[in-house]
Amino acid sequence: MDGSNDVGAGNSPFNAALDISPAINPSSQHIAISRAGGVTRASITSGPANSIFAGQGAIIDTGADANAITKARAFQMVVLGEAGARLSGGSRIATNVALRNALREAAEFASGNWEGEEALLTRADAAALGVVVTGEQKLYIHVERASDIRQVLSMRGEFPKLDMVLVSVSEGWLVADEIAAAGVLVIADALDNLPANFEERAATRSNVGRMVDAGVKVAIGGMTGTEQPRNALQYAGNLVALNKVPRATGLSWGEALATITSVPASISGMAGHLGSLTPGAAGDVVIWGGDPLELSSAPVKVFIDGIEQPFDNHQTRLRERYRDLDESDLPKAYDW
Repeated sequence: MDGSNDVGAGNSPFNAALDISPAINPSSQHIAISRAGGVTRASITSGPANSIFAGQGAIIDTGADANAITKARAFQMVVLGEAGARLSGGSRIATNVALRNALREAAEFASGNWEGEEALLTRADAAALGVVVTGEQKLYIHVERASDIRQVLSMRGEFPKLDMVLVSVSEGWLVADEIAAAGVLVIADALDNLPANFEERAATRSNVGRMVDAGVKVAIGGMTGTEQPRNALQYAGNLVALNKVPRATGLSWGEALATITSVPASISGMAGHLGSLTPGAAGDVVIWGGDPLELSSAPVKVFIDGIEQPFDNHQTRLRERYRDLDESDLPKAYDW
């Protein structure tokens, strides 16, 4: 329903300043279903509406309590490529100018030299991007095409403190050595093997494996719409199986598990606290009935911050309600 959909704010005068944290609903069935699927933490962001800037994303936990926020305003999200071009005037040319102008104005704001009456950014957006330019907040950049990735990497020359994370990167394997040399981290679609548009023409299932082989630190992510975070386990397992496909490049079991545990934690700036079983880390533990990267396995116990979590959700309640009905029985309340 539109009234409960907080993905975009197309009528808002603000963009980069938007903070997804107040919109997180701990009672959402998406959280409960993810928890039952073995997901303990997630990075959440809104989508762009009338600007290339989508706003500030958050890191949340899926625990069954009223406080889901692990870290608010954890990163800023910006969309480039074809989607960014549509939002900024119809061309990558306009997108490039819009991004660099916004970062320059934000840098001026951060240094105290901002002239608001002549700026394109609102004061709130300039303040939000000021911490991005200084490297205090990560900048997640959605980009696909190899040439666009090179343009993004070149921004370090003008804005050396940017803490960038590339998102999606269907053609990342073509510039994997350059990404690795820049030390930029990546959140990639796991098995994006068919081009959905022109900027993904070089998409291949070997994208993640080839980037990892080149030394890029890659996490699996970018799940939107009908995709659920719990599907990440299946995707990681598929990357292991990909090694058995002739001429394909997949991941080892350990590398695949890292793409959904320690690497996402590192990308979010919470290495040592999340994503690993180490002294001092959060007590997030999932016990599986088998290999977690196998489709036949399922979580047996889920602990978040050391507290065992319930598995029930709307889906499980419907299952229990109807699983034992006799074939001749009508569903409950069917006579309504």
